[in-house]
Amino acid sequence: MSTELQPHIQLTSEIKAKYALLPGDPKRVDKVKQHLQHVQDLAYNREYKSILGYYKDIPILVVSTGIGGPSTGIAIEELANIGVSTLIRIGSSGALQDYINLGDLIIATGSVRDEGTSKAYIESIFPAIANHHLVAALRQVAEIQNIPYHMGIIRSHDSFYTDQEDNIDEYWSRRGLLGSDMETSTLFVLGALRGIQTASVLNVVVPSKGNLQTGINNLVEGEKLSAQGEQNQIKVALEAIASIHNKSK
Repeated sequence: MSTELQPHIQLTSEIKAKYALLPGDPKRVDKVKQHLQHVQDLAYNREYKSILGYYKDIPILVVSTGIGGPSTGIAIEELANIGVSTLIRIGSSGALQDYINLGDLIIATGSVRDEGTSKAYIESIFPAIANHHLVAALRQVAEIQNIPYHMGIIRSHDSFYTDQEDNIDEYWSRRGLLGSDMETSTLFVLGALRGIQTASVLNVVVPSKGNLQTGINNLVEGEKLSAQGEQNQIKVALEAIASIHNKSK
């Protein structure tokens, strides 16, 4: 564990937190605040905004990662350097299946590594999979709280705007993938390589192409559903950490 100030997240091991939530959007850090007690604002450098708070007396870091694998990889490496051992991504996702609704949660069990950051570390044959204890804890909380969720494989990629995006989404949809983001596979691979427990619970904010017209026709309602999904993913992630923490005592 390093005692030095980490250059990007601007944190040190003096924080003494084992658990961290990783939203992509810095604005989501502030939305986690209302679920925590004794919150301290820590740092805001580039895309990395951080706070420390307590949930059921457990110290929890919240650090935004920005968009995509490279900035996420930096956050993971520097959090590992200061002793964080459990990371849960609380991000957004586009749906790849018509039955998945706006505001539903996707608990990713694994991810297609269709991005470059994890490949800079290890060849593509290495799997990107979540920690099964964290996945089980997330699922249990969602079940208990009656929060709509889906569990399975997603795809992580590097661009929203390729010329073949519709064809790519259709290809992976036919193969049963639930959704897509830009960070989860980097999280899972680097977590495995660095000995960190990782999971990803995603809020669906974009419907599948087959469900697009419904999403357009219900734009206002869709915004409400996505906002509720954001609150749900925060609650599920925090309760899962509490569950894992209590079992480790």
